Formats: sequence, C-alpha cells, structure tokens
Amino acid sequence: MPDAPKTPYRRLLLKLSGEALIGDGEYGISPAIVEQIASEVAEVHALGLELAVVIGGGNIFRGVKGAAQGMDRTSADYMGMLATVINALALQEGFERCGLHTRVMSGIEMPRVAEPFIRRRAMRHMEKGRVVVFAAGTGNPYFTTDTAAALRAMEIGADAVLKATKVDGIYDADPMKVPNATRYENLTYDECLSRHLRVMDATAISLCRENELPIIVFKLSERGNILRVARGETIGTTIR
Repeated sequence: MPDAPKTPYRRLLLKLSGEALIGDGEYGISPAIVEQIASEVAEVHALGLELAVVIGGGNIFRGVKGAAQGMDRTSADYMGMLATVINALALQEGFERCGLHTRVMSGIEMPRVAEPFIRRRAMRHMEKGRVVVFAAGTGNPYFTTDTAAALRAMEIGADAVLKATKVDGIYDADPMKVPNATRYENLTYDECLSRHLRVMDATAISLCRENELPIIVFKLSERGNILRVARGETIGTTIR
C-alpha cells in the first residue's frame, strides 16, 4: 500500500448508478464512460485510500419499473440484481486496464464470476490495495442499491459514502426543470427525510443517520470530482 493518504479519509465507498455507465446512449454500457470512471478511481487510489464501489443496474434493468409494469416485484428485483453484476464486471475490466487490482463481490452467490460477499475478506482485499466492487445489492429483493451502499459502507468501516449523480448536489427542486432551484451545501439526515429529497431512499439515509455516516453528493460527469471529494474539498452537498 502507498503511504498514509493525504486526505481526511482512510476508506471510502463510491456509489454509482447504472445510468452513469450509459453515456450518450439510452441503455447499456459505454466503454468510454467506464474508462473515465476507472481513470478517476485510479487517481483516488494513488492517494493511498482504500476504496470500494457499489454499482446499480438501471442502465440494463430496473426492478421497480419492471414491477410497475406487472412483473412480480421479487422476480423483478432479482433481475435488477443480476444487471448490477454485469455492470460490476464491466467496471472490473476497466479498473484493471488502469492497473488497479480489483475484486467483484456479489450479494448473490455466483462463484464462476464473482466472490461471495464476506465482510472480513472484503476488508482484507482493501487492506492489500485492491478495489472492491460490490454487486447484486444486498442480495435481497425490496432493497435498493442505495441501501446496499449504506449497508456495505458500514460493514467495511468506510468514513463516508460518495454518491455520484447527474447534478452537482441536492437542490430544493429538480434543477433540470427549475432553472432557479437552490442548491444545498449542507443538510442533516432529518432534513433530507422530512423534505422528501430523493437523492437516496429513506432506508439508506436512515441507516447512515443511525451510524453517523456522512453522505457526499456530487456530479460525476465533471472530470476530477471524485478526486476532489476524496481530498476533502467542499463540492456538492454533504449530508451529516
């Protein structure tokens, strides 16, 4: 491992949505976007930080949407979990092309493509300088990958959850629809819940609140933002 990190953090968990991998398309995985994310993660790793990633599956299949169209919710959620495994393997390939030793750990056992999630093994991987990508959410239906991110972050002892989004923080209205929407720099967990700010689901925010785990929400598409957050720069919105 490199020397002690020049950041206020020791271990971080990065939450990426599946949609982040689409790029300019309507669905699927953009190799260019995977390469961009991988290069930024490599920069963070070079600081000496231990890093884990939780990836969603909305670019391939979203369980809630499938359930809304008449599918059984449990089956739809399992399909969504399998989509996250595809994304995790794509990230692993991108990370390793950037020279990062990477392990995919799945909440659903599938030993031919990923290791099962075992907390101590995940922590050992990070201690050895490997990036760990957590796939298949919590391994249970009815839980989002946001909740999986909060849960895994607490299990591995992360110092914060970095939530990468399409916008540069949390606003009081949708900035895509309301041009003069106001961005919050800091929020409490209770404010997020009471104002129904949908940056993460209520279960994820409640878990973070109960364990005093900060959430930093920032814009993924701006090059260098992951590194800026890891260095402790004030960007986006911090929930604590």
